[in-house]
Amino acid sequence: MELTVYSIDGSKTSKTVALSEEIFGITPNDHAIYLDVKQHMANRRQGTHKTKERGEIKGSTRKLRRQKGTGAARIGDIKSPLLRGGGVIFGPQPRDYSFKVNKKVKQLARKSALSYKAKDENLMVLEDFSMEAPSTKNFYEILRSFDLDGKKTLLVLPEGDRAIQLSSRNIPRTFVVRADQLNTYMILNADRVLFVEGAVKELENIFPKQ
Repeated sequence: MELTVYSIDGSKTSKTVALSEEIFGITPNDHAIYLDVKQHMANRRQGTHKTKERGEIKGSTRKLRRQKGTGAARIGDIKSPLLRGGGVIFGPQPRDYSFKVNKKVKQLARKSALSYKAKDENLMVLEDFSMEAPSTKNFYEILRSFDLDGKKTLLVLPEGDRAIQLSSRNIPRTFVVRADQLNTYMILNADRVLFVEGAVKELENIFPKQ
């Protein structure tokens, strides 16, 4: 699969980039994608939710009425979960939601997500560029050149570029990431994925040869 390389002003260049079929042209595995995205979302959960159980509620332990002979149901102290202000039955407790997904499954999930984007023609390759100083206005002009203002856009760089990252952080729905930090959730969450030319080569070095 070959893609035309675009300049940052939105015009086509004479260059093309050959995308690896082992990364961008596989048969997507939906279950691998499900597991990887589920793990990503689970790892983002703080797990600090907490409700007070019966033993943690402040209140008297006096039995409110005698056990038998009242014609009403038996009841204990005022901290009973059945009463307003009482403890919570089986409420959420602090916990760790993270779980393990095998490395090869995660790699398959990323390849599957990239293959989906390539199949739907939502991948673009930009020629290598840099910014001398952070400028939100200049970065926004790049997005407008490709009619991406207001759309979820993911820009993949071969390595960290502080000026580009600072230029993009105030633009809603726009994300910049290094190739080695790319994950399945980011790929699927974006309407359009833009690869800087060097990032394509970097990505091919990250995935092991089959």
